[in-house]
Amino acid sequence: MYVLVAYDVATSDAGGARRLRRVAKICTEYGQRVQCSVFECLVDPAQYELLKHRLEKVIDGEMDSLRMYNLGKNWKGRVEKLGVDRSYDPEGLLLI
Repeated sequence: MYVLVAYDVATSDAGGARRLRRVAKICTEYGQRVQCSVFECLVDPAQYELLKHRLEKVIDGEMDSLRMYNLGKNWKGRVEKLGVDRSYDPEGLLLI
């Protein structure tokens, strides 16, 4: 399944800056950053639940906002890109 993760972490104190770094670090383990606080992740259902659980443990529910949009398996027809396209093909070949 293809999941879009968007977050807004309150950084008015040191704890917020730490949460912001942790959220971004977790998201990089599952997908690719496409904008400052937006990640595209290609995960299976178990990975999705683990990602959600890990993020829920990090954010402050009183101050932070986290949104996860499940675009499903047929995501290619649901994603439109305008302007500069710095995305990647999560199903394509990855050379390291």
